[in-house]
Amino acid sequence: MSVTARVERRATIADLLRENGRPLFSFELYPPRNEEETQRAWFTVRRLESLAPDFVSVTYGANGSTRDRTIKITQDIAETTTLRTMAHLTAASQSRDQLRKVIGSYAGAGIRHILAIRGDMPGGPMVPWERHPGGLANATELVAMIKELGDFCIGVAAFPDLHPQTRDADLDARILAEKASAGADFALTQLFFTPAHYFELVDRVRSRGCDIPIIPGIQPVTRLGQIERFAELSGAQLPAPVVARLEAAGNDPKRVRAVGVDIATDLAAELLAGGAPGVHLYTMNRSQATREVYAKLRPEFGRV
Repeated sequence: MSVTARVERRATIADLLRENGRPLFSFELYPPRNEEETQRAWFTVRRLESLAPDFVSVTYGANGSTRDRTIKITQDIAETTTLRTMAHLTAASQSRDQLRKVIGSYAGAGIRHILAIRGDMPGGPMVPWERHPGGLANATELVAMIKELGDFCIGVAAFPDLHPQTRDADLDARILAEKASAGADFALTQLFFTPAHYFELVDRVRSRGCDIPIIPGIQPVTRLGQIERFAELSGAQLPAPVVARLEAAGNDPKRVRAVGVDIATDLAAELLAGGAPGVHLYTMNRSQATREVYAKLRPEFGRV
C-alpha cells in the first residue's frame, strides 16, 4: 500500500479539530532554493516526522522555479513520508488557469489539504496588491475555486497583529468570516507574540457568528537578526519585552536560542490554556528549536 493511499483514508485536519479531543500540533516548512537547502529541508522533515505531528505545511512561491520547487517538495513529502501534508497556494501573480493546474497537481499527488491565501506581491507585504489580469481578487475567491475543483480540506490565513496593509481589526474579522462562508475549514494565524491579540481576534470572529477554528502560528526567534526580519515581513515590531529578553541573552547563539524557545513555549502554553485548538510552529527549515518547543509542550516525546 502506498503512502499516498494511506493519506487518502486519513481523517482530515477539520476532522481532527472536531474529534481529536486534544490540541493539534503542526509544523511549517518552506521550499528549498538549492541543493544545500534541499538536504537541510529533508533532514528537518525526517526529524520532525519522528514527532508524529498532526500535519505539516509547505509555503508557496507564485513565480517560476519557486512555485515548481514548492509543488515538488510538497508532493515528495506526501508520497514518501507518513506526514499529513498541506500545500499552500496563493492567488498572487497567477491566472485562474495556472491556479487550476496547480490544484490538479496537488490532487494528483493525493494531497487533499490546501492553505488558500491571497499572497503578497513581489517585494513583500507592504507592496500594494495588484490583481492578475486573468486571476482572482482575493483569498475568498481562491477558497471558492478550490472547493469547486475537488474534495479538499481548506485552511486560510488570519492576522492577530492585523493585516499590514489595512491595519483594520474589524475588516480582518469580516474577511475571515467570509472565507469560512466560502468553504474554509480552519485558519492559521501569521506569527505574533502577544496572546491578547489572538484572543481579541477570536472574539471578533465569533461575534460575527463564525465558529471557524483558528490555530495560532508561532515562530521561535533563535537569532537577533530575526527581529528585523519579523518587522519587515509583518509590518509590526516585536513587543518590547520580547526584544529585551532576547537582547539580554547577549551574542551567545545558544543562549539566544534558549531564550527564543522559552518565549515561544510560554506563548504557546498561554494560548492553549486559553482554548486555542492547536499550535502551528514555523520552523524556518531548522528542527532543533522546533523540537525543543514541542518537547516542552508535549513532554511524552521526551528528550530532543
